[in-house]
Amino acid sequence: MNDLPMTFPKILIHNAERFPPSKAAIREKDYGIWQSYSWQDYLDQTKDFALGLAALGLKKDDKMAIIGDNRPQLYWGLAGCQCIGGVPVPLYQDAIHKELHYIVNHSECRAALAEDQEQTDKLMNLKDEIPSLEYIIYDDPRGLQNYKHDWLIAFTDVQEMGRKFGKENPDYFMNAVNDVKPDDMSIIVYTSGTTGNPKGVMLTHRKIAECSRGFLKWDNLNETDTIMAYLPMAWIGDHIFSYGQALCSGFTVNCPESTDTTVHDQKEIGPTEIFAPPRIWENILTQVMIKNEDSAWIKQKLFHFFMKVANRVEKKRIANERVPFTDKILYNIGDLILYAPLVDNLGMRNIKVAYTAGEAIGPEIFEFYRSLGINLKQLYGMTESSAYISMQKDGDIDSESVGPPLPGVEIKIADNGEVLYKGPGNFTGYFKNPEATAETIEDGWLHSGDAGYMTERGHLKIIDRAKDVSQLTDGTLFSPKYIENKLKFSHYIKEAVAHGMDMDFVAAFIDIDYGAVGIWAERRHLGFTSYTDLASKQEVYDLIYNEILMVNKRLSEDERLNGAQIKRFLLLHKELNPDDGEITRTRKVRRKFVAEKYAKLIEALYTPGQDHVNVEATFTYEDGRTTTMKANLKIRDADTF
Repeated sequence: MNDLPMTFPKILIHNAERFPPSKAAIREKDYGIWQSYSWQDYLDQTKDFALGLAALGLKKDDKMAIIGDNRPQLYWGLAGCQCIGGVPVPLYQDAIHKELHYIVNHSECRAALAEDQEQTDKLMNLKDEIPSLEYIIYDDPRGLQNYKHDWLIAFTDVQEMGRKFGKENPDYFMNAVNDVKPDDMSIIVYTSGTTGNPKGVMLTHRKIAECSRGFLKWDNLNETDTIMAYLPMAWIGDHIFSYGQALCSGFTVNCPESTDTTVHDQKEIGPTEIFAPPRIWENILTQVMIKNEDSAWIKQKLFHFFMKVANRVEKKRIANERVPFTDKILYNIGDLILYAPLVDNLGMRNIKVAYTAGEAIGPEIFEFYRSLGINLKQLYGMTESSAYISMQKDGDIDSESVGPPLPGVEIKIADNGEVLYKGPGNFTGYFKNPEATAETIEDGWLHSGDAGYMTERGHLKIIDRAKDVSQLTDGTLFSPKYIENKLKFSHYIKEAVAHGMDMDFVAAFIDIDYGAVGIWAERRHLGFTSYTDLASKQEVYDLIYNEILMVNKRLSEDERLNGAQIKRFLLLHKELNPDDGEITRTRKVRRKFVAEKYAKLIEALYTPGQDHVNVEATFTYEDGRTTTMKANLKIRDADTF
């Protein structure tokens, strides 16, 4: 891999030359059938699209937005844009009008590539509002037959224009490719915007290539490996793993038929590498627990018994301690009847390495997967670092840390506890935002915004966002994310927001998992009509109360956090939603926004004797329409230990 070129257009050409037609570069499941494309196909499709963009007048440094689910055509579009020196700007496919408008306008996109009618409609609503946006290109033509605009063009038509342009200008493609330099901007990835408008992170070809190769070398991944591409293309994680790593190694990327069929399609493919943020691992665990509760009582007993065995064994492994002979025997039995079948059912039977990143994962969730024999590892990175800062090593796993620095990375801890880093993936700056760039980069060191420290083993341990770590009035350490992760280990809790900064005790908002709690309620013949109705039931409050008791028990066992047990809570009347600005598209809580929006609820939690609070909620739909509802929320005390 070290002799590979340093720009992605040249890496793509190199792959087409070195891999045979039988080697799949990318697959897509369409109408139940897997379609496979070689690296030569990848190059041909990319080249035709790149020349089509040139025929439309796009040139070096021009920006092109990309929106949709993971599809070969969108990756070819991304690569095609880069081949003419352009800069792709991926967008979250569930983003609403306001969010799309900001990014497309701010990045000055001249063109946009959409997957289907839904995404095309969103972009068309922007067309008259954004002067720079000249062309909208769509892949899937279904539903678009009657859309007649000169600036609205099918992906295949752009490719046809490219083939014609290429015949008339035979040297154009290679001249354009050769004009792309390693330190040219390769992509703008916008941050999730937890504290304001998202910022456009500028990353070069060299940085993405070096970090992709660093990851590959760290875990010995090569062209024989396979990965599922199902995460948003707008997330740096997908760009590194499904694009950067794929091109730098030559391994195969697999696009599921839809988000709903991802697990089923994954079972068919059996990938060797998987990458997912904590919310995905949490959702999978929730489904596992729901299915277990639907099984016969003897199966439930066996599940809980053997999972306790697996957890004991994994704790010994992590601590590099000897596993007792009895537990070895029991684990082997459990592997035969539970662990292996469960892993196979999740489509992870061939996994060599699995990653979690994007946010902290609860230690209990992390240990659950490792106890099944899945080689799950924590990776720590940021968009600004090309996702490349630290990662756990095989044989040196700590469920509470994110591993040692990756090769080429330096980490130091500032006097205030903030993690600072330097590395090969460090971004060149925020697009059109020199002030924010200057605040983030200081003497070559990047401010992560996270509080953490280096352990005796040389691992980095992240505590929380630096601005969120504080104390209760009695001096007890308060880390909201740590407490929230403990809560989210329960498959009945989808999201949680802990409060306590400069307060006498910790209180919490709880978002129930509508699917899991709904099934729980149905089994008990507990009727409900909506999320709000279900969350208001006394029986559901009792259910969550017991989950909080278990969290408090675990917190009481930690000397530093004993005083941070949850004393009051309420169940929110609605799910926290990115469309309402409460969480980001990557499901990170916008704490300041939530604190301001629900200030009345927080005040009620800290008012002695108050056992309910009235609230009026506004919901926002994707098309911008809003609706309002009223609810009366119960406030419940929780016992501590």
